[in-house]
Amino acid sequence: MHIVINGQSREVAELSGSATVADLVAALGLKVDRVAIEQNGAIVARGEWVAASVHNGDRFEIVHFVGGGISL
Repeated sequence: MHIVINGQSREVAELSGSATVADLVAALGLKVDRVAIEQNGAIVARGEWVAASVHNGDRFEIVHFVGGGISL
């Protein structure tokens, strides 16, 4: 699936047509308790990740929190 993450185009082979934001987080190897996600301009609450579908061409902004600050 082709998506844009933090302004960069990416092909994420692990994602299928029925992928969710939770699947995306897992495919990227992110720790679920340390990220905030915006999908196509809207914040996706952590509790909604399992129901939020990912579609080809979606745009994501992902912020990963690290000790002492934020990594962009």
